[in-house]
Amino acid sequence: MSSGLYSMNKKDFDKTLNLEDLRPYGDTMNDSKVQVSFTLPICDDEKGIEAAKQIAKNMGLSDINVAHHKKLDKEFTFYVVFGSVGKGVNYNEIHVETVGGDIMDKEEIEEYIKTNIKRNIVVVGASTGTDAHTVGIDAIMNMKGYAGNYGLERYEGIDAYNLGSQVPNEEFIKKAVELNADVLLVSQTVTQKNVHIENLTNLVELLEAEGLRDKVILICGGPRISLELAKELGYDAGFGPGKFAKDVASFSVCEMVNRKLV
Repeated sequence: MSSGLYSMNKKDFDKTLNLEDLRPYGDTMNDSKVQVSFTLPICDDEKGIEAAKQIAKNMGLSDINVAHHKKLDKEFTFYVVFGSVGKGVNYNEIHVETVGGDIMDKEEIEEYIKTNIKRNIVVVGASTGTDAHTVGIDAIMNMKGYAGNYGLERYEGIDAYNLGSQVPNEEFIKKAVELNADVLLVSQTVTQKNVHIENLTNLVELLEAEGLRDKVILICGGPRISLELAKELGYDAGFGPGKFAKDVASFSVCEMVNRKLV
């Protein structure tokens, strides 16, 4: 009996990392446990719990447990569900496109501008369209920056202009032309119903119509922005969460030199 128990425990507490069949780590290696949460437009009762289980099952989960359910109002309920995924992924076969080049620190970027561009560069940023959120663009542009990383306003060799929020694309372009901008930064936080896709696409179309697209470095950023999406929409780069002014500046100055926009 003890031998059988040992065998069971050894299996249950597998510590083998298999990158060709990578699975979520919940309590132990390879247990495939995940947590998902969602809201349903139904009342909080037993039938609602069963509905949450079936939705989790449709996601491909097994060993499903509705760990938490909370009434938001009489017709909406929030659920937290645990379960197991049935299939892992081959981590070794995953290839992700990333913004190339080394990330320089503030002093290295300033020296790079002095040596390779030999003039101040102009960066114009805004949350365009109907987006009223400025946390992202402020973190990149404003002097104090974010989490100990100074914003572009503090960089020698960079003239940074933060236009704020809810800036129409037409006004954004007009100001960029007025300031003779080298780099345009667009922040998009509101992404419900993909409103950011429409707005970002519109900006590219307007720049192309004005014959300006190839004359600037065009960058977008936000919680749901990736390099892949940015390139697909016609931008030079896209930066998601966890990026700072040095990431944006490193790419911008190197791209300016590479494209001979100095």
